[in-house]
Amino acid sequence: MARSRIASELDFTKEGKHSGFLRLPHSVHRSAYGWLPIPITCIKNGDGPTVLLISGNHGDEYEGQVTLMKLTRRLVPEDVRGRVIILSAANWPAAMAGMRTSPIDEGNLNRSFPGDPNGRPTAAIAHYIETVLLPMADFVIDLHSGGSSLMYIPSALVRLPKDPAQRAETIEMLKLFGAPISMLFDMPQGEDRTLTGAAERVGVRHFGTELGGSGTVTKAALVIAERGVARLLDHVGVLRRPLHAEPPAKTRILIVAGAPYYCYAPDSGLFEPYVELGDEVKAGQAAGVVHFPDTPWREPTTAYFERDGVVICKRIPGRTERGDCLFHLGADYRGD
Repeated sequence: MARSRIASELDFTKEGKHSGFLRLPHSVHRSAYGWLPIPITCIKNGDGPTVLLISGNHGDEYEGQVTLMKLTRRLVPEDVRGRVIILSAANWPAAMAGMRTSPIDEGNLNRSFPGDPNGRPTAAIAHYIETVLLPMADFVIDLHSGGSSLMYIPSALVRLPKDPAQRAETIEMLKLFGAPISMLFDMPQGEDRTLTGAAERVGVRHFGTELGGSGTVTKAALVIAERGVARLLDHVGVLRRPLHAEPPAKTRILIVAGAPYYCYAPDSGLFEPYVELGDEVKAGQAAGVVHFPDTPWREPTTAYFERDGVVICKRIPGRTERGDCLFHLGADYRGD
């Protein structure tokens, strides 16, 4: 396997708390021998599990980045039993630009795994995460939100395990995180370009979130994220003492199982939604209409839901193009 060109300023085996940069070589007109500085922190204290925490996988998803920056400053070695690695701006160029994708290569990090050590920056970052960071970890927490184009009811999410024992443990962890919504993705396993797929290949347990979105940071989402992450860290045994004592709030567990759970724009124009987050909808119900500013006398095109469910995500910008995601549904999980 080809070796990553990214060099770490940190020794991940060293005891204590250390912060620095992953150096990704980047030779451009303004800097012939330059490198991109991807910030990373490692807190190690003796033997125990390793937890990798990642945000900024998409640069316009801010809730996770704020959560992990605060945790980076708060955690000290005395809090830890084992090792915590924090990568709060994983796609650093995207995070600095406040964009979903990198302004350098338009790369979407969460569609770039397993990556390429000799590829463009986003592919090189994906390769480093999959071949260097994930193999060190026992558990990865991957903090996402809806970014600039979507707004979620704050949610936790995992891919639905096929093994009954693992499924029961996963559901308990969703309850422990305590988000208002918990999503079990029962999707085809062929989507290997995500961090979820990378974790599966390496054999690392993965836990994700969709913490809000619309290009904002809310107090409510941060409280859910900070307390949920702290409870997970305590649960997997990497903390010597809990960071938060508050019990988790009740969560509604939903299943998401393929394309019918998504509603897409049937045309390009201005979108008028007919439903809001949290609404219960039925198959065949009108989700909204797309109006046409260039021909205002033209009748709008209607978008319809394909199945029953609860609205957990909605599009934020009013302007839309055919194929844009307008809504995302979940259905109550009934178990086996």
